[in-house]
Amino acid sequence: MARVCQVTGKTPIAGNSVSHSNIKTKRRFLPNLQTKKFFLAEENKWITLKLTADGIRTINKRGLLTVVKELRAQGQHI
Repeated sequence: MARVCQVTGKTPIAGNSVSHSNIKTKRRFLPNLQTKKFFLAEENKWITLKLTADGIRTINKRGLLTVVKELRAQGQHI
């Protein structure tokens, strides 16, 4: 699945488009994904992650090294 945040795991969800006349048709709500490069100072290299805006806030709050260690423990290749 291409549209998945690597940190939070958010994926697209399904819902309805509702017209003015209240006709409902299916649509998808996509996560706010950004491709972001971070410099990992401890390993002296750049890493690229596909993140939602919420995932970027998580990295700002908890620190890049902590998040990367957890992702590697889950089996993601970074």
